[in-house]
Amino acid sequence: MGQKVQKMPSYPFWLGGVAASMAACFTHPLDLTKVRMQTLGPSAKRPSMLAIMRTSVAESGIRSLYTGLTASLLRQMTYSLVRLGTYEEMKRRMSENGRPSSGRLLLAASAAGGLGGITGNPADILLVRMTSDSVRPPEKRYGYRNAITGLISLVREEGVKGLGRGLGTNATRAVLMNTSQVGSYDFFKTTLLRYPIPVIDYQFRDNFVLHVVASLAAGTCGTTVCSPADVIRTRIMGSSGKASPIEVLVRSLREEGPMFMFKGWTPAFMRLGPNTVLMFVFFEQLKRGWSYLDSAQTPSST
Repeated sequence: MGQKVQKMPSYPFWLGGVAASMAACFTHPLDLTKVRMQTLGPSAKRPSMLAIMRTSVAESGIRSLYTGLTASLLRQMTYSLVRLGTYEEMKRRMSENGRPSSGRLLLAASAAGGLGGITGNPADILLVRMTSDSVRPPEKRYGYRNAITGLISLVREEGVKGLGRGLGTNATRAVLMNTSQVGSYDFFKTTLLRYPIPVIDYQFRDNFVLHVVASLAAGTCGTTVCSPADVIRTRIMGSSGKASPIEVLVRSLREEGPMFMFKGWTPAFMRLGPNTVLMFVFFEQLKRGWSYLDSAQTPSST
């Protein structure tokens, strides 16, 4: 008689979006700083992350660090909700026939990331524009008050096609992000559970410490892999012109050299590292809480 395959529990599709939104509430100031650094052109001085944050607070107060938060939350409840929910569902279905390989999980993460990037593209445009508005000349500012009014203004001024600005680059970045962040999180988590650390002979267990270590490694991986696409995406979405990703890439390489692709890496990591840790820790705890509530409501068999 064959060994019975343990069925993977099912969770609500929206659970990942809620976890990502919770994380964004803590890390939004870092996201805002990263976008402003990436938006700066080659002729501009390159202030540090702390300098940008200090300037923002000095000019507009502490609340300025949360400029564009509504767009960030809209982004998480579209982009992250779809990419995490789709990946979890695909992983659950693949697990019905046994433990899926790392290659299949990475492929699932890529597909889920692409879907998330397409879904969250309008919110991404709003987020880039709202967080970078203060570093633009007054005549080029968008002046969106919140994500809803910004969405209405975007469609009214640029048409429905405006919602797809930078879609190709954004979808590419989303595929890279989900593969290098979500896919690698599962890889690091599984590997750490399977093999003890040889020097100190420490064996991880499926608990808070494991979630933090695995998500920190995933955040480092995701930041590095996605940096080039993230910089190009930011510049396209922040512009009102019609430059293609290739044109932006060629122009930036000519004017700034290849290292432009990692411009803002430090604030990107300082944002994505904590964001990844918080997102996965919140996600794991929400899943455990949901499983507890589900088991409490399910009557035991007699």
